[in-house]
Amino acid sequence: MVKKSTRRQRIGRRGPKNRNRLQRKGSQGQPPLSERILSFLATRDNPTSTAVIMQELSLPGSAHKATKEILTTLVKTGKISQKNKKFLAQGDHGLTKATLALTSRGFGFAALEGQKKDEKDIFISQQNLANASHGDSVLINILGSTSRGRREGRVVRILKRSVTTLCGIYVEDKKAGYLMPDDPKLPFTVFIRRENSRNAKNGTAILARITDYGTEKQGPTGEVLKLLGDPLTVPVQLRMAMETLSLEDSFPAKVLEATEQLEPLRTCDQGRRDLRHIAHVTVDGATAKDFDDAVAVEETNGGFRLHVSIADVSHYVQAGSVIDKEAYKRGTSVYFPNLVLPMLPERLSNDLCSLVPDQDRPAFSAILDFDKKGKQLKAAFCRSMINSRQRFTYDTVDSILYKKDRDARKEYAHLLPMLTAAAKLSTQLRKRRQKRGSLGFTIPEAEIQVEGDKIVSMGHAKRNEAHLLIEDFMLAANEAVAETLARAGQDVLFRVHEKPDPTKVATFTEAAGAMGLQLTKTDISPAWFAGVLDEARGKPAQYVINNLLLRTMQQARYSPENIGHFGLAAEYYLHFTSPIRRYPDLIAHRVLHNFLVRQTGEGKQLPVLPKEENLGQAALHLSSRERVAVTGERDVHARLSCLFLLDRIGEEFDGVISGVASFGLFIELFDFFISGAVPIRSMEDDYYQFDSRAHRLIGERSNAVYQLGHTVRVRLEDVDMGAKRITFSLVQDTSGQKQAHGKRQKR
Repeated sequence: MVKKSTRRQRIGRRGPKNRNRLQRKGSQGQPPLSERILSFLATRDNPTSTAVIMQELSLPGSAHKATKEILTTLVKTGKISQKNKKFLAQGDHGLTKATLALTSRGFGFAALEGQKKDEKDIFISQQNLANASHGDSVLINILGSTSRGRREGRVVRILKRSVTTLCGIYVEDKKAGYLMPDDPKLPFTVFIRRENSRNAKNGTAILARITDYGTEKQGPTGEVLKLLGDPLTVPVQLRMAMETLSLEDSFPAKVLEATEQLEPLRTCDQGRRDLRHIAHVTVDGATAKDFDDAVAVEETNGGFRLHVSIADVSHYVQAGSVIDKEAYKRGTSVYFPNLVLPMLPERLSNDLCSLVPDQDRPAFSAILDFDKKGKQLKAAFCRSMINSRQRFTYDTVDSILYKKDRDARKEYAHLLPMLTAAAKLSTQLRKRRQKRGSLGFTIPEAEIQVEGDKIVSMGHAKRNEAHLLIEDFMLAANEAVAETLARAGQDVLFRVHEKPDPTKVATFTEAAGAMGLQLTKTDISPAWFAGVLDEARGKPAQYVINNLLLRTMQQARYSPENIGHFGLAAEYYLHFTSPIRRYPDLIAHRVLHNFLVRQTGEGKQLPVLPKEENLGQAALHLSSRERVAVTGERDVHARLSCLFLLDRIGEEFDGVISGVASFGLFIELFDFFISGAVPIRSMEDDYYQFDSRAHRLIGERSNAVYQLGHTVRVRLEDVDMGAKRITFSLVQDTSGQKQAHGKRQKR
């Protein structure tokens, strides 16, 4: 019998009693007194007397002589200065500036300023955080190394607080209250006096400001800025995700004012090629509102001509303008269910720049010629004026071209020759990419249907051949622009993807072999990985293999240096096709425009970035903004997964074992694209041993095996909204044995 806890009880597990768990003393010995004195003085802005030093460090009177001797030595060595019997630390002597990242388990890691790429972050134990929090800029003292060989440090001084406002759940406590942070990386609660609570009710989601960060012994104090509402609704969870990552859903007034003053371009001005006679079409999702790419394909005597025309955002958004600076700051649009946080204001993204049908729109066109086998013969580029003939959805194009729907083909007969040519070219382009080793990941994406405050459904987003067709053309255009600019020596931001770490590849190979894949000798090349994906295709473990392989890969990023794209097996690659929603694409447009101006002598050069920025800084910033967007989308998926299952405690589901660890199993539900865990402590029918090499748990008495990639039936036991954690148990059959359907094995 599963005990069903109430919705309110499952908001979170942290309460006021955990308020200062970050500051609890550890069992490690104290550092040398000289180090403690130096560290303390580094936190003080004003000269401090010996008496205050001893008091703050809780030193007994018997330590007075030793303290004075140490202070004298520190003065002689120049580490501190003395004036009127008071002492002050000299600069940052012996200390290193770093940015702190905390884990949900309370400890953290410090990334040093100027740290090399292959250099590991400094481990900071819970007792050495000195009241610092996630994202803070700090000075640290390197203490030595941990037992695992990683350098360890202690926070000595907090230079800048990262978190000034935060959201969470308000908890009433007698005559006051507390905010339990929504972000699990903030291991404290914020004390809120009743007069600063805005009459918040117990269990309400709130936005608060920290007014006093407190000390190691006393946690922070704050005040409520805004009541967000019921945390068990979709809009409030989306708002909490936005507040946690500092994502904005509105634009500054000056940006909106500047946008309203823009005049639409409807004539084909000088230096712009008139392509309105070309039968462009847009193909997007059913709910899309911003159409930034249009395509047209013509079958020629020698092969094909492909037009990829992209919204000319650079015509409206001038580098350094208020609109441009806001777009650069955001870096990318962020997509949540029923909500888009756009990079550009709506008048630009959904109107002036959107390639809506039957309207003249300025564009930047790539005109690419291919032979009958999809080999590129020629690439030309121009600023253009186009007029889209049709706004298609992926499903409609799929029905016309691949399902051969008679009614759809009849309705769009005037565009059928163009679409047929597009399908032929798409096939050839994909074959060429596959031949060179481009990886065709089939990782499903989540599709969440929301109506009002509620989630109607969760599942896998459907992809069909039309998605692949448009993807083929966008990849071709991106590669063509990248190659043209690289060969011409133009400075631009490339989209680069480095080779995976050999250690991670070895781990992946081991896991794939444990799931029964017959792999050839490991070769860290795109072709080898493509072969693995082919081997997994159609097998029950395909989803898990794709996921594992994706985790093996490095993160793609932006870089002024072209080092190629491993995953696409492409020597040249950048982002050109989505300037409405990605700033790097806007950079590519400006650079390409300037290149064409130098070639033709027509037009004026455009600034590429705001004056205070350069491509190196832009690469780091825009890569970082992309990671924030991805983190936000994952966070929202986790939140809504918990909301969706909150009232389904005790129900059973089918899933696949997507991960195995010493503490249990990770389960991915087949129908809902939702992940959770089965703790090993709940598997009480046997004592299970973790076989890390084979990625499995093995029963000591029964020899029952729970293997990565096996299918299982699970029961939902708990949903923790605070931790965004879902807990399952393995289902027992009538004989009382837990089952992995069809996969219960004997060694």
